[in-house]
Amino acid sequence: MKMTAGQRTFLSSCAEQYREDLLHDILPFWMKYGYDRKQGGVYTCLDRDGTLMDTTKSVWFQGRFGYIMARASRLSGADPEWLEASRSAIEFIERYCIDEDGHMFFTVTEDGRPVQKRRYVFSECFAIMAMAEYSIATGDRAYAEKALAMFRNTLRMLSEPGFLPPKTYVPGRGHSITMMLINVANIARKASPDPIFEERIDQSIDELAKYFMHPEYKTILESVGPEGEFMDTCAGRTINPGHCMETGWFIMDIARSRGWDPVLVKMATTIVDWSWDWGWDEPYGGMINFRDCRHFPPQDYSQDMKFWWPQCETIIASLYSYLATGEEKYLEMHRKAHEFAYTYLKDKEYGEWYGYLHRDGTVAQPAKGNLFKGPFHIPRMMMIAGELIDEILNRI
Repeated sequence: MKMTAGQRTFLSSCAEQYREDLLHDILPFWMKYGYDRKQGGVYTCLDRDGTLMDTTKSVWFQGRFGYIMARASRLSGADPEWLEASRSAIEFIERYCIDEDGHMFFTVTEDGRPVQKRRYVFSECFAIMAMAEYSIATGDRAYAEKALAMFRNTLRMLSEPGFLPPKTYVPGRGHSITMMLINVANIARKASPDPIFEERIDQSIDELAKYFMHPEYKTILESVGPEGEFMDTCAGRTINPGHCMETGWFIMDIARSRGWDPVLVKMATTIVDWSWDWGWDEPYGGMINFRDCRHFPPQDYSQDMKFWWPQCETIIASLYSYLATGEEKYLEMHRKAHEFAYTYLKDKEYGEWYGYLHRDGTVAQPAKGNLFKGPFHIPRMMMIAGELIDEILNRI
């Protein structure tokens, strides 16, 4: 692994920026404006300056916040209150966010009354991550057992015919939950050695290779038929480059844990390369939201926007790819993604990051949070990217 002095200096400065912003900007912003010390959990519908716009609580973010704060609590310089905030979010989940049938809500009121329930199991996924990470941070095995029980129940809900309403009446498979379960299982297995986690990781990786990777279009497709059949519809042709980058580094995470398994490294870097070719917007910079694999106009109204999270996933995936291969193109990929994010997304006046940009990088709306954006992708990126850079620089 060879680097110029300039490349080393740039990576070192990035790592320092990630740590500084994580500890003194991103997490303090959410602790000050989002953390609900009265009723527990976290608010995420915050305006640019942190003003609370809506007290509805995202159940996804109770788990996401719980996971992030538990993970961050183990960092040098961590605020002791972060671990308490993690526990608060988990307790809010257990108290209010699980329906009688075991399926979690999507949103609740600030005091925990149900607002909306959706067909997905992402609320469960983030709760599992929070419980597992809290167990790791505290050594409390009870939370590892809770994570395991919820993981088993999540797989049951996914496999039990009719329990979750179908997304469409056309049979098919979805990329999102398939790739998400890799990361959930990978975090949970660090708290519990149960073989179910390795089994699910292997199943998801096999499904991604068999059904979702389409070399004829050089992409992962978001929706496919039951046997991976290409569906020549707007939905069937959809490419989500951010999800693809995320999938790439999820697989890389597994490859590293298995001694840099060369088959998984090849699979992961292929996905990252495809994602970059489809997603990077050469005229304006940044990862674009959606593409159509046959180059038709994408159906989604936000198709040419630049959201915060695909930029974060690209930063992680590019660093992971460089660590795995030593190929210089991934350093350049990281540089471009980092510079775009810090040029256009970071709010230098009020702190934190904008979430939604127009294609040219101008701000589409300045709120810092809603039911989907909050303290997750950005702090996760900063923690993981900092660790990856440290590992890269220590190898030189």
